[in-house]
Amino acid sequence: MPLRLSTVILPVHRWSDGGRRTWQHAEELGFHTAYTYDHLSWRTFRDRTWFGALPTLTAAAAVTERLRLGTLVTSPNFRHPVTLAKELITLDDISGGRITLGVGAGGTGYDATALGEEAWSPRERAQRFAEFVRLLDRLLSEGGAGGPARGVSYQGDFYSAHEVRTVPGCVQRPRLPFAVAATGPRGMRLAARHGQAWVTVGDPAGFDGGRTPDALGALRRQVDRLDAVCEETGREPATLGRVLLHSGSGDGGDALSSVGAFVDYAGAVAELGFTELVLHWPVENSVFAGDLAVFERIATEGLAQLTA
Repeated sequence: MPLRLSTVILPVHRWSDGGRRTWQHAEELGFHTAYTYDHLSWRTFRDRTWFGALPTLTAAAAVTERLRLGTLVTSPNFRHPVTLAKELITLDDISGGRITLGVGAGGTGYDATALGEEAWSPRERAQRFAEFVRLLDRLLSEGGAGGPARGVSYQGDFYSAHEVRTVPGCVQRPRLPFAVAATGPRGMRLAARHGQAWVTVGDPAGFDGGRTPDALGALRRQVDRLDAVCEETGREPATLGRVLLHSGSGDGGDALSSVGAFVDYAGAVAELGFTELVLHWPVENSVFAGDLAVFERIATEGLAQLTA
């Protein structure tokens, strides 16, 4: 499968002051998918404008026609599978079946404590994530038209559901696709069992402001681990999409400096078997600052040069 190019647009602009235009421009530039972060706030943006992900995607769905839309990523930190499922089938309907759910375990930042709870331990976070994905899969696949007459009921260690209906279900059948974020074997098993794609940022240190001198090597090791996990779970590795969210660190740190630098980096990513590369839309005065003109040239010329 050829490498697809997507973007992630942070929900930092008022809809009337650049927000609407940015999503429409992403479609004009030819991106495959435009994602947004599903957080209550994010790190250095905590005291800056930050809007909700699902309302933003709903608005984007109403002003675009071809562009796929999604979260990158939704987590259990402040979401419940039952309410999330209802919102997702609504969003999938409004968009005409253009939604991808990026889903991950979440972290220990503001999202983890905003509801007044203590941040979960890594073990509990992993356990909650596994249960969250399994129940959400059932709700979106079985709760719609044609599902059990009494809907979906479930009682787990962390989540429960009682006779939940999600009629009429997703436009996309049997449900909208999951892109499951994972760096370790446990999360990768979830991706292999429930995902249509796997998501990684490579070495997490790059997203924490550190440098990753061997970023491509770290990616290669993750891909090898994913292939092994797929084989262990009976999943044909080639049937699982591979999505790389560019973090701007290490070997790919200068990938957005020019079209040529992007082509070199994207070519290396494609050789590792990735099917989708996601670039952050530039945000002024932030860790994602960049030259918008260069970014636009990368979108319109970069993949064409890579293919050539």
